Amino acid sequence: MRLIHLPTLWTVVVDIIAWFVIHVGVVYVMVRIPLKRFDPEGLLCRSRKWERDGRLYQDVFKIRKWKKHLPDGAPVLGKNGFPKSTLSSRQKDYFETFLGETCRAEWTHWIIMLFAPLFFLWNTVAVGFIMLFYAAAENLPLIMAQRYNRCRFRRVLGKERRRD
Repeated sequence: MRLIHLPTLWTVVVDIIAWFVIHVGVVYVMVRIPLKRFDPEGLLCRSRKWERDGRLYQDVFKIRKWKKHLPDGAPVLGKNGFPKSTLSSRQKDYFETFLGETCRAEWTHWIIMLFAPLFFLWNTVAVGFIMLFYAAAENLPLIMAQRYNRCRFRRVLGKERRRD
């Protein structure tokens, strides 16, 4: 049972505007948080055993086949953006920055998904569940890409540390 009843057209308009505002708002806040606050070994971002050093994403989800088609929001963010679709350096400092940026991106997508239940306020229950599905379908592939990249960069950094 929805709390706010709107005509169908206005419900669709509110849904579109709400998702836009949520995306822009969360990104606006997240890019202003200092990178040092995003710890690749923190509770959310650290590697899990079940990820098998990133092999899970390749073996089960075939991520290398579709990851290149995911959007990279960095160009839209201008100077606040950090492009993650291509590598611009092979230096250790760059990889460590990249690790932090993958954490920022992962946090961003998890937070965006947390807003999905709000759509039950003005949508029918069925549409509310569609909004939950939309949030997961849009954000989980991006989260998986961040986790997969972090696993790969950890391996590279591990090799670098052994060489030092």
